[in-house]
Formats: sequence, C-alpha cells, structure tokens
Amino acid sequence: MMKSRIILLLSIIFLGSYGCSENEEAGEEQTQSDPDTEIPTETGEIYFPGTGTSTWETTSLDELGWNSQAETALYQLLDEKNTKAFIILKDGKIAIEKYFGSFTTDSIWYWASAGKTLTSFTVGIAQEQGLLNLNEPSSKYLGEGWTSMTAEEEGEITIRNQLTMTSGLRNNLLIFSCTDPDCLKYEAEPGTRWSYHNGPYTLLQDVIANAADTPFITYFNAQLRDKIGMNGIWIPNGDNNTFYSTARGMARFGLLNLNNGIWNDETILGDASYLTEMKTKSQDLNESYGYLWWLNGQDSHMGTATQEIFSGELLPNAPADTYAGLGKNDQKLYVVPSEGLVIVRLGEDAGENQLGPSSFDNQLWERISALIN
Repeated sequence: MMKSRIILLLSIIFLGSYGCSENEEAGEEQTQSDPDTEIPTETGEIYFPGTGTSTWETTSLDELGWNSQAETALYQLLDEKNTKAFIILKDGKIAIEKYFGSFTTDSIWYWASAGKTLTSFTVGIAQEQGLLNLNEPSSKYLGEGWTSMTAEEEGEITIRNQLTMTSGLRNNLLIFSCTDPDCLKYEAEPGTRWSYHNGPYTLLQDVIANAADTPFITYFNAQLRDKIGMNGIWIPNGDNNTFYSTARGMARFGLLNLNNGIWNDETILGDASYLTEMKTKSQDLNESYGYLWWLNGQDSHMGTATQEIFSGELLPNAPADTYAGLGKNDQKLYVVPSEGLVIVRLGEDAGENQLGPSSFDNQLWERISALIN
C-alpha cells in the first residue's frame, strides 16, 4: 500500500514537473532541447535522443533481421511474470517498447537495487573531479564513529570496499539496510568477505555528498541525470534511498554506459580506468560483481542471501559481456556492448522475491536470444 501511494504521488509530481507526456512535449521545450544525434563508434553508430524531448527514433525487427516470430513468446513471458515495462534499444534506437496493463511511457517505477549502478557511476564522476579516491578510508568522509568498531578497524574500510560489497561488516536480514553505527559491526577484515549489504552501500551517497560539499541528490542531478535528459527522483524509504523513473529514463542511463560514459558529444564520465573497473571483476570472492554492477561471463558467482559460491556464469543464456543492474522484485537493466543492446524490465516480482539475480534472468534471456539471433 505504501509503495502504491509513493508511486501515485510521484506520478503527479512527474506530470507537473515535465508538463507533458512522453508522447506530446511542449513546443518550447523541443526547441530548447539538444537534437537527436548519431555518434560513430568502432562497431557502428549509436543514436542518442535529445535531452529535452520525448522524440526517440525507432527501428523495426525486420530492419534488424531479428526473428519476429519470437516476439509473441517474449511478450507472453513478460506478461506472465508481472512485467509493467520492457524496452530493447539496439544501438540506441528503440527496437521494442512494450507496456502492460495501465502502465505507459509516462508511468514511473522504482529501480530498487538496480539504482546502485547510478551511485557507482556518480562515485566515478566524483573521483574524476578529484573530490575523493577509492582507496581512501570511508571515515575521511563519514567521520569517525560511523560504525561501532574501533577507530583502527573502522579506518581499514575504504570507499572501494563499499563499492564492491567487501566492507567486512556484519550482515543479516534484520540489519541489511540499517545505517546506524549500532548496526555496523565487525565481521571480517575488509576485502576478505563478500556480502550483499545495503547499509554500507547507502552510505556511499553520504561519502559523495561530503566530498562534494553538496547534497547527494543535487550533485547527482547536476552531474548525471540532467545532462542525459533522464527523468527520475530519489525518494528516502527508511534507511534506503530509492530511485524512481520511467522505463525510458532507465534506458537513457543504460545507453550512457553502452557508450562508455559519453552522451552525444559530451563526456559525463571520462575516466577510462574507472569505467573498465566498474564493469569487470572487482575482487576474487564474487567474480560476477564489479562496482555495484552484476557481471556475466565469469567462472563463478554468488547470490544476495548466502555465502555460497556457485560454479558457472551468472546468465548462461545471455552474451558473455553482459553487465547488469539488478534490483528487488526483478527490476533489470542489461547492457550488452558486443550486441549494442540496452534492455530494461520494470515490474512486480516475477516469482522468487529476490533482491538481485533470479531465475527469471535466464528465462527472459532465453526469449530475448530467440528474438535477436
């Protein structure tokens, strides 16, 4: 009930703020927007929609040479699994955009932990601007006493540990999202234990805010959101800070990552080393985790709930170079550089109530692969 009220309220705010639907933008806004652009790359051209307009170029399955006979089966699975919005971009252009029930291009939804990728990208911007360094102790920006550990133990935790889920802080379902010092206790030496833990992650936003000497949301909007024309808003929810946007808003962020931090001709994040590290193995504990992104193509992977290590790659049915933002109730953002793909799925839980990866990922990729191959 609370979630529904938040979404209803945000829908009203979005309509008031943007003034027009995704399908009908005010003429004044269109004239002030950046034009649609195609950027040459090594593998072809990537199209970018303008930042102040709803216009978004499309391409057809026939033009792409995709298997249109697989489209119906894909939609059936999406519908059966409580999907609200689904988008496939091919080289930036919309190949598929499907909404279910009363959901539309203007409807907003929560990203859940897929929003961790936004924070990861923003950390990279802050480091590139010289505001922080991943190897610095988190206490430099959070202050001493942000945990209940000794000063020496606390000082061993770095920003990099927060980015990679290797803080070594004690974690269980009762304190999973808690950011109070009483909840943040020593479990293991930083860097020696991987544990999916919301509390230390959420505090990364305080690290950014203190490093930039400005509220996190203000910094995020100015440095990332507004530059790519992405709608969306962070909403506090207990100890968590949850991002809400339209499906197209998520697709814009995916497109930015597909083009390695460059939007049109503007570099949003130009630190090539950080961009590479963000979407490659960040430690040897969970090989399928980068800087808050989930990674495919690795020899093993872990889930969000246990310390068990599973053999094999995370998404066997997806291309090996796929990396993803994965959130509770199957909020999904996939980026596939080798195929020029960005894929968005928003909706209700597909059936397993997972905080990140679920079996739905492979089910979905089985249908996607049948479509694009």
